[in-house]
Amino acid sequence: MPENLPLRKELKEKFIRDLNPSEKLFFLKKAREAITLKGYPACEDLFNYCYFLTLKERFRSISTQGGEGYLRFLVVEGTKDVEVAIKLYEERLEKKKLLKPDTKGYKFIEYFS
Repeated sequence: MPENLPLRKELKEKFIRDLNPSEKLFFLKKAREAITLKGYPACEDLFNYCYFLTLKERFRSISTQGGEGYLRFLVVEGTKDVEVAIKLYEERLEKKKLLKPDTKGYKFIEYFS
């Protein structure tokens, strides 16, 4: 892990284990946008924010494939839970928002690349 970037090793393991290659790219794109455009700091909350945005995208792709009954219910309920988590982490990041992009942001992106 890069110095001065307080992230638990488990987060990288979760990133590698849980996300497929296209989801990893989506995650990194969202992280870059959050750091450069929104001024969010590179931290564990940013990881969780981007992780849940990625899961929301996964649910969106599942819902476009259609599905019946139980699958549709799981997607709808899962999406609700993920949206609650996104809002929570977004609020936490807004409180920590920086005036200029975080100088550790590139280390965050590099760490998960």
